[in-house]
Amino acid sequence: MFDCRAWCAAAQVWDAQLSGRAVLDGEGVWAGVLSSGRCALDGPDGPVSADAGSLLIGTSPLELVPEGACHLLAVRITGRVAQDFAAQLEAPFWAGGASAPMAAQLLARLREQPEVAAESSLAYRLLCELAGADPATPALPPLVSRAMAAMQQNYAGLYGVEELSAQLGVSKSHLIRVFRAAMGMPPGQYLTAVRIEAAKQLLTHREYPLEVVASLCGFSGANYLCRVFRKATGMTPAAWRAVAAAPDAPEGPLPLEKELYV
Repeated sequence: MFDCRAWCAAAQVWDAQLSGRAVLDGEGVWAGVLSSGRCALDGPDGPVSADAGSLLIGTSPLELVPEGACHLLAVRITGRVAQDFAAQLEAPFWAGGASAPMAAQLLARLREQPEVAAESSLAYRLLCELAGADPATPALPPLVSRAMAAMQQNYAGLYGVEELSAQLGVSKSHLIRVFRAAMGMPPGQYLTAVRIEAAKQLLTHREYPLEVVASLCGFSGANYLCRVFRKATGMTPAAWRAVAAAPDAPEGPLPLEKELYV
């Protein structure tokens, strides 16, 4: 029988608020996102600091030295694909979030993913996303990091970029200008990508009507979801569901379903 985890698997999730030195160890590749604060990665040439929004990539041991309170979400990926990825790494490094813009979203999904086949697929997609990560890419501006976090946490409830900019206390034009300069795309396009990823998760694990999927993911209706989904993936939501549907649905509500149980 084919074992997808032998090729790529999320062997460990490390989600912690750091206040003192910490070490990430174990076989495989560590991939993480510094979601808040500032932290240093101790290496042979001395510590290298990074700000919120930076991505951590490397093999163990990774010695982390927080510069004040900070939060890191990291996943240790194992398997043959991870071995090939690790062979290309010269040393652990911080990368700018702009060089792998969907990495933080994939990491968040891996943290919540209980289903083995889907977890293996997400781990593989994360490594593919990180293949282009560049240590020379500067850290994301704080405004962009805050905007990305807000969209990832509240994509279903945001009406658009105007509401997002109001929440962040800046003008819409300023947010668009700063976000596009850092990410290479406007915030509205990033928000749509986050919503598409959420829709894929529901289509894979649930049999909800498309109107429910659209509502949970922040789309105005099933017709609009179909147009946007097909443009982004080349497939209709129904075709995606037929190809990607998991044989065993995870127990309990998915993170984006919580509002159904309020």
